Amino acid sequence: MGKILVCSVVFSILVLLVSLYGRRLARPWREARWRKRFASAVQAFHQARERLELDFFQQAAFSGKPRGLAWTKCDFGDRAVWAREKATGELIALVPVTISFEAVPGGGMEEVEAVHNLRAATAVFHHRQDTWGSQGRVLFNLSPEAAIEHFGERYEWVEDFPEENKETG
Repeated sequence: MGKILVCSVVFSILVLLVSLYGRRLARPWREARWRKRFASAVQAFHQARERLELDFFQQAAFSGKPRGLAWTKCDFGDRAVWAREKATGELIALVPVTISFEAVPGGGMEEVEAVHNLRAATAVFHHRQDTWGSQGRVLFNLSPEAAIEHFGERYEWVEDFPEENKETG
């Protein structure tokens, strides 16, 4: 009877320890899994980048925003800044862009001198179900880093990999 009691106590202690420290013990495994998935997503982004840029431009130009202006050109920066949507955990790539516009005839912007000024912005790309895509979302007047800071309630930094995420500018 004494052995059964001792075994029950030892088993209960082991269950308690596993429940208390299980998450800590699993953390390295979860982080390694995340790094592997992240590295794969970054590689897929770079492989699909030309298509993604074209999709972005077509969707953004078709959106009709800004009102009264037509997109004429979009130059993409070389780097991407990585973030995650807090609500969904979805990985996003933020890429600096420089956009050119022209006035749409009858759109009320023909007389505005600043129409032809280049606009700095950030293009948003999303990684859903292992596929990169774009909805043509553009964040005007924000660098990728400033976009994460500005939308801090929505986005969080993905840091420590790859090294390009640590660049600024």
